[in-house]
Amino acid sequence: MTRLAGKSVFITGASAGIGKSCAHEFAKAGANLVLTARRLDRLELLRQEIVAAYPNAVVHCAQLDVRDAQAVEKVVASLPATVSNVEVVVNNAGLVRGLDRTEDVALENVDLMLDTNVKGPLNVLRALLPGMRERQSGHIINVGSIAGIEAYPGGSVYCATKHALNAITQVLRHELMDTPIRVSEIKPGLVETEFSVVRFNGDQARADQVYEGMTPLTGQDIAEIAVFIATRPQHVQIADVLVVATDQASATKCHRRPPH
Repeated sequence: MTRLAGKSVFITGASAGIGKSCAHEFAKAGANLVLTARRLDRLELLRQEIVAAYPNAVVHCAQLDVRDAQAVEKVVASLPATVSNVEVVVNNAGLVRGLDRTEDVALENVDLMLDTNVKGPLNVLRALLPGMRERQSGHIINVGSIAGIEAYPGGSVYCATKHALNAITQVLRHELMDTPIRVSEIKPGLVETEFSVVRFNGDQARADQVYEGMTPLTGQDIAEIAVFIATRPQHVQIADVLVVATDQASATKCHRRPPH
């Protein structure tokens, strides 16, 4: 994993779930970290965990809501020299709210999902891509979803946002193919994180039902894939990875074992 040694990795949504696991795995691979999320207190705790485990790790934390384009630009412009040349960006921040029929989706949830899942990654890319082009070096890893290739009832807006991210990823590969900058997307199926708790407005019991009777993926599973993607030789670009649990066949089809 020495290919990442001393390289700067910028992770959004790093305070929990996939983003938090990515922070640990990239630190393990020797990378320097820029950890961003809305919850700065969680980021600081994560920084302490990482430095305790990897004493040589350089970890910079920044409170950030990716929906705010000006805030993204400010965070990127103010990065300390130790992490300012971002080599890898993991566009992980994303969310879903509700499971309502299309005509019943609250307008504030439409805006929340579009602004976070589509505009958010674009804001980050607009801030970081010019530097990558100037240095002629970099790797964009977008965390999409199986919902970016399959649609399901109650997922009109969320599925649309992940289809959009899939399109953005493909466009970037076309736009950057004459540069050494690589573009990848990871599309997970069911991953047990805070995702479903957020979807159901903190209803833990309802969130637990999503994974009932099956063994879902973990944030660690996705983080290991992200590091694998980022550590391939320069001439290798892993464009697209769909990863689901062994118990899962599609976005909505899972084998569930009855309770004992």
